[in-house]
This record gives sequence, C-alpha cells and structure tokens, in this order.
Amino acid sequence: MANKQLYQEVLAHLRHAVRRKRPELWENQAWMLHHDNALAHTLLLIRSYLAKHQTYDVIQPPYSPDLTPADFFLFPKLKTSLKGHCFQTIEKIHENVIRELGSTTESVFQEAFQQWKKRWEQCIAITVDYFEEDSA
Repeated sequence: MANKQLYQEVLAHLRHAVRRKRPELWENQAWMLHHDNALAHTLLLIRSYLAKHQTYDVIQPPYSPDLTPADFFLFPKLKTSLKGHCFQTIEKIHENVIRELGSTTESVFQEAFQQWKKRWEQCIAITVDYFEEDSA
C-alpha cells in the first residue's frame, strides 16, 4: 500500500518524466493524470500538491475499477505472466515484475489506452441513459 509521502514522490518523478519526455505537452499543460480513488491518491496533501503544480487529474467515479487501467489491464497481465512461479524473496518478485513491464511493447500500452477510452465512453453512455430515465 502506498502512503502519501511515497505517492507524492511518485508524482514528482512523473512530472519530471513528462517534462523531459513530452515537452510539448508540458509546455501547453496539455496532459492529465488519471488515478483511482485509493486513499493515498485522494488525501488533501496530494490534492494540494496537484493543485500547487497545476497537475490536472481526471476524476475517477467511485467504485469504478473497470475504469482503472491497473485493474483491467496491468494487474491481470502481471498475474498471468507470474502465475505458477514460486518466488523466494520480495526482491525476486520485484525483478520479475520489472522484467515483465520492460518487455511490454508500446503498442500493448497504446491498446490499453484505447480500451480505457472505450470504457470511459461506455460509462458516460450508461450514466446518461440512467439519469435520463431517472428524471422522467
């Protein structure tokens, strides 16, 4: 479980990576952060950090793991590749996870992004229908 200090360090690293790797997005402030509603992500310290550094985030609806790429893409991918292996130490687990992530091609991540967009569109369509019916 990530705590608020660790997550703030992760955000600082992410901001630096975006600035270095995607300067066109950084200069125009045209990038957004999407994270789930984990406690470490929603604490006042983190929300203040994001506001202070003008880091915009996509609001995650409550109880929506189907919209979180880690839940519908990353964790299942890692579970599948690590299933059936016995690791003697946490370091060995870490090594294997890093190796699996490193071997994942950019096109696989792009496909996950496209799935994420499709899931958001489906969520919006369902929510609109639900509220239209509810208000009638």
